[in-house]
Amino acid sequence: MGKLKVGILFGGVSEEHGVSVKSARQVAQHLDTEKYEPYYIGISQSGAWKLCDGPDTDWEHGNSSPVVLSPDSSVRGLLVLESDRLGSRIRQGQYRTVNLDVILPVLHGKRGEDGAIQGLLELSGIPYAGCDIQSSVLCMDKTLTYLVVRGAGIPTPDFWIVGAKETVDPDQFSYPVFVKPARSGSSFGVSKVNSKDELAGAIETAAQYDGKILIEEAVVASEVGCAILGNDPELTVGEVDHIALSHGFFKIHQESAPESGSENSTPIVPADIPAEARSLVQETAKAIYRALGCTGLARVDLFLKEDGSVVLNEVNTFPGLTSYSRYPRMMTAAGLPLGQVIDRLVSATLSGSPR
Repeated sequence: MGKLKVGILFGGVSEEHGVSVKSARQVAQHLDTEKYEPYYIGISQSGAWKLCDGPDTDWEHGNSSPVVLSPDSSVRGLLVLESDRLGSRIRQGQYRTVNLDVILPVLHGKRGEDGAIQGLLELSGIPYAGCDIQSSVLCMDKTLTYLVVRGAGIPTPDFWIVGAKETVDPDQFSYPVFVKPARSGSSFGVSKVNSKDELAGAIETAAQYDGKILIEEAVVASEVGCAILGNDPELTVGEVDHIALSHGFFKIHQESAPESGSENSTPIVPADIPAEARSLVQETAKAIYRALGCTGLARVDLFLKEDGSVVLNEVNTFPGLTSYSRYPRMMTAAGLPLGQVIDRLVSATLSGSPR
């Protein structure tokens, strides 16, 4: 049996473009090339697709070719556009086809985790890792996530939805609150508001990323997370982590040099919490994963309160896989290094029921 041809999408047009490139580099380092033949498809911040040698620092300008993913499911692959010998222009009507067995959409944030790329992948007919269109949409919009999870009987923070240009009465809230873009990745555009005088500025900041704004109560609790891999009912969970804060709030991917650590947070894996709390976090995370229809993988972030109860924070449907990311760290602590995670993810994708 020949190697599986794996398309690895990375980059993208969202604010998490750089994080995606770093995640793809880790995938490239841990991918078993005895099993897989990788095809790296980088998406520039302007939206150009390029078939390249890999996600190195010069992928956009090195040896690459313009490429499109065919929406024709009879092709099930890439159309690589041919250029002249000097690579200066594309010859009209000239292309070659690369068939793919599976796609890993290593993309974060808008047009990566929000159902947009998943729709294109559905049209292509190629099996792809991760959540489908519906669950991607639900998890990307925090307000929809909360409504579905509440319906499943799992607590969420109290929240309010406002428009970017809506007049908001600051006296209606008890402070502190968090103001967030409802549909954005990581901590981009998130502010902690300690008084009503700060509210308008925080809404303006969030509006730079989304026209739908979430105002959310500040939950007094520890921040914990759970990595999940697989398709229901066969789910694997990683070790629970705990984000220990020295001050402020957790701002994932906002550090100037995240590889060297954060200025206010330290991840502790396994989490320094009681065994019963660890079990509750894992079981609640799996219940949330199932309620939202997640498949493939996700990271479920929760608040662990002093009374031992848990409250949902958010769900990431294709979490960061960088050298400093939480998901691979939690899985490695549970005995599954990234190479094995990729193997299981591909297997789950190819063996899963039709979408």
